[in-house]
Amino acid sequence: MAKKTTKRRPPGKPVVGIIMGSQSDWPVMRHTAETLEALGIAHEALIISAHRTPKRLDTYASEAQGRGLKIIVAAAGGAAHLAGVTAALTQLPVLGVPMHSASLGGLDSLLSMVQMPAGVPVGTLAIGRAGAVNAALFAAAILGLSDKKVAAALTRWRERQTANAPLVPSDEPQPAR
Repeated sequence: MAKKTTKRRPPGKPVVGIIMGSQSDWPVMRHTAETLEALGIAHEALIISAHRTPKRLDTYASEAQGRGLKIIVAAAGGAAHLAGVTAALTQLPVLGVPMHSASLGGLDSLLSMVQMPAGVPVGTLAIGRAGAVNAALFAAAILGLSDKKVAAALTRWRERQTANAPLVPSDEPQPAR
Protein backbone atom coordinates (compact mmCIF):
# COMPACT_ATOMS: atom_id res chain seq x y z
CA MET A 1 0.00 0.00 0.00
CA ALA A 2 1.55 3.35 -1.04
CA LYS A 3 2.04 5.81 1.80
CA LYS A 4 1.46 9.53 1.65
CA THR A 5 3.13 10.96 4.69
CA THR A 6 4.16 14.35 5.92
CA LYS A 7 7.76 15.37 5.27
CA ARG A 8 8.80 15.87 8.92
CA ARG A 9 7.35 12.62 10.25
CA PRO A 10 9.06 11.58 13.49
CA PRO A 11 11.34 8.58 13.05
CA GLY A 12 10.17 5.15 14.01
CA LYS A 13 7.39 2.79 13.23
CA PRO A 14 4.02 4.60 13.02
CA VAL A 15 1.79 4.14 16.07
CA VAL A 16 -1.00 6.45 14.86
CA GLY A 17 -2.69 6.09 11.51
CA ILE A 18 -4.37 9.15 10.01
CA ILE A 19 -6.85 8.28 7.29
CA MET A 20 -9.15 10.53 5.32
CA GLY A 21 -11.78 10.03 2.66
CA SER A 22 -10.21 12.31 0.07
CA GLN A 23 -7.35 14.68 -0.73
CA SER A 24 -9.65 17.61 0.10
CA ASP A 25 -9.52 16.57 3.79
CA TRP A 26 -5.72 17.02 4.00
CA PRO A 27 -5.69 20.81 4.64
CA VAL A 28 -7.55 20.07 7.89
CA MET A 29 -5.96 16.73 8.76
CA ARG A 30 -2.43 18.07 8.32
CA HIS A 31 -3.09 19.67 11.74
CA THR A 32 -3.34 16.19 13.24
CA ALA A 33 -0.04 15.24 11.62
CA GLU A 34 1.66 18.49 12.67
CA THR A 35 0.49 18.10 16.28
CA LEU A 36 1.69 14.49 16.40
CA GLU A 37 5.02 15.66 14.94
CA ALA A 38 5.32 18.33 17.64
CA LEU A 39 4.78 15.62 20.25
CA GLY A 40 7.30 13.27 18.62
CA ILE A 41 4.72 10.60 17.79
CA ALA A 42 5.39 8.51 14.69
CA HIS A 43 2.42 8.34 12.33
CA GLU A 44 1.30 7.77 8.78
CA ALA A 45 -1.28 9.61 6.69
CA LEU A 46 -3.24 7.94 3.90
CA ILE A 47 -6.25 8.58 1.70
CA ILE A 48 -8.69 5.73 2.17
CA SER A 49 -12.35 6.03 1.27
CA ALA A 50 -15.04 3.76 2.67
CA HIS A 51 -16.98 4.29 -0.57
CA ARG A 52 -14.36 4.56 -3.32
CA THR A 53 -11.68 2.21 -1.93
CA PRO A 54 -13.49 -0.28 0.33
CA LYS A 55 -10.94 -3.06 -0.24
CA ARG A 56 -8.11 -0.67 0.68
CA LEU A 57 -9.98 0.19 3.89
CA ASP A 58 -10.60 -3.46 4.74
CA THR A 59 -6.92 -4.31 4.29
CA TYR A 60 -5.72 -1.24 6.17
CA ALA A 61 -8.02 -1.66 9.18
CA SER A 62 -7.61 -5.41 9.49
CA GLU A 63 -3.79 -5.22 9.29
CA ALA A 64 -3.31 -2.02 11.35
CA GLN A 65 -2.78 -3.61 14.74
CA GLY A 66 -0.42 -6.23 13.35
CA ARG A 67 1.67 -3.46 11.78
CA GLY A 68 2.04 -1.76 15.16
CA LEU A 69 -0.59 0.95 14.98
CA LYS A 70 -2.25 1.69 18.32
CA ILE A 71 -4.80 4.35 17.29
CA ILE A 72 -6.48 5.37 14.06
CA VAL A 73 -7.71 8.91 13.42
CA ALA A 74 -10.33 8.87 10.66
CA ALA A 75 -11.65 12.00 8.96
CA ALA A 76 -14.61 12.15 6.63
CA GLY A 77 -17.33 14.47 5.49
CA GLY A 78 -20.90 14.01 4.31
CA ALA A 79 -22.09 10.55 5.25
CA ALA A 80 -18.84 10.12 7.22
CA HIS A 81 -18.76 6.33 7.10
CA LEU A 82 -14.98 6.06 7.22
CA ALA A 83 -14.64 6.20 11.01
CA GLY A 84 -17.53 3.80 11.66
CA VAL A 85 -16.48 1.23 9.08
CA THR A 86 -12.90 1.42 10.35
CA ALA A 87 -14.09 0.86 13.92
CA ALA A 88 -16.09 -2.15 12.74
CA LEU A 89 -12.97 -3.67 11.16
CA THR A 90 -10.44 -3.21 14.00
CA GLN A 91 -10.27 -3.36 17.77
CA LEU A 92 -7.97 -0.34 17.86
CA PRO A 93 -9.40 2.93 19.19
CA VAL A 94 -10.79 5.01 16.32
CA LEU A 95 -11.01 8.77 16.74
CA GLY A 96 -13.31 10.47 14.24
CA VAL A 97 -12.83 13.98 12.90
CA PRO A 98 -15.89 15.30 11.04
CA MET A 99 -15.10 17.49 8.04
CA HIS A 100 -16.96 20.60 6.99
CA SER A 101 -19.48 19.84 4.25
CA ALA A 102 -21.07 22.08 1.66
CA SER A 103 -24.64 21.12 2.44
CA LEU A 104 -24.80 21.21 6.25
CA GLY A 105 -21.49 22.72 7.31
CA GLY A 106 -20.25 19.48 8.85
CA LEU A 107 -23.25 18.82 11.08
CA ASP A 108 -24.11 15.83 8.89
CA SER A 109 -20.58 14.47 9.35
CA LEU A 110 -20.65 15.04 13.10
CA LEU A 111 -24.02 13.36 13.60
CA SER A 112 -23.04 10.41 11.41
CA MET A 113 -19.98 9.74 13.57
CA VAL A 114 -21.38 10.51 17.00
CA GLN A 115 -24.50 8.35 16.49
CA MET A 116 -22.67 5.03 16.08
CA PRO A 117 -24.72 2.10 17.36
CA ALA A 118 -23.80 0.46 20.64
CA GLY A 119 -20.94 -1.97 20.16
CA VAL A 120 -19.01 0.00 17.51
CA PRO A 121 -17.55 3.04 19.30
CA VAL A 122 -15.97 6.01 17.55
CA GLY A 123 -14.47 8.73 19.73
CA THR A 124 -15.79 11.77 17.89
CA LEU A 125 -14.10 15.16 18.03
CA ALA A 126 -15.12 18.63 16.87
CA ILE A 127 -15.73 19.52 13.24
CA GLY A 128 -12.66 20.67 11.31
CA ARG A 129 -9.31 21.99 12.53
CA ALA A 130 -10.13 21.95 16.26
CA GLY A 131 -11.13 18.30 15.99
CA ALA A 132 -7.98 17.48 14.01
CA VAL A 133 -5.70 19.01 16.65
CA ASN A 134 -7.68 17.49 19.51
CA ALA A 135 -7.58 14.06 17.87
CA ALA A 136 -3.78 14.18 18.01
CA LEU A 137 -3.83 15.35 21.63
CA PHE A 138 -6.36 12.66 22.55
CA ALA A 139 -4.22 10.04 20.82
CA ALA A 140 -1.23 11.31 22.81
CA ALA A 141 -3.20 11.05 26.06
CA ILE A 142 -4.09 7.43 25.26
CA LEU A 143 -0.53 6.55 24.25
CA GLY A 144 0.82 8.39 27.29
CA LEU A 145 -0.86 5.89 29.59
CA SER A 146 1.84 3.37 28.68
CA ASP A 147 4.58 5.58 27.20
CA LYS A 148 6.34 7.97 29.60
CA LYS A 149 8.02 9.85 26.74
CA VAL A 150 4.67 10.65 25.12
CA ALA A 151 3.17 11.57 28.50
CA ALA A 152 6.05 14.00 29.11
CA ALA A 153 5.65 15.54 25.65
CA LEU A 154 1.92 16.06 26.27
CA THR A 155 2.67 17.63 29.66
CA ARG A 156 5.11 20.06 28.00
CA TRP A 157 2.50 20.86 25.31
CA ARG A 158 -0.07 21.74 27.96
CA GLU A 159 2.44 23.77 29.97
CA ARG A 160 3.28 25.83 26.85
CA GLN A 161 -0.43 26.32 26.18
CA THR A 162 -0.92 27.58 29.75
CA ALA A 163 2.15 29.83 29.57
CA ASN A 164 0.83 31.40 26.35
CA ALA A 165 -2.58 32.25 27.84
CA PRO A 166 -2.54 35.93 28.83
CA LEU A 167 -3.93 37.06 32.16
CA VAL A 168 -4.98 40.51 30.99
CA PRO A 169 -6.94 41.16 27.76
CA SER A 170 -5.24 43.13 25.02
CA ASP A 171 -6.37 45.27 22.09
CA GLU A 172 -3.61 43.68 19.98
CA PRO A 173 -4.82 41.29 17.24
CA GLN A 174 -4.57 37.65 18.30
CA PRO A 175 -3.65 34.76 16.02
CA ALA A 176 -6.50 32.52 14.91
CA ARG A 177 -6.86 29.22 16.75
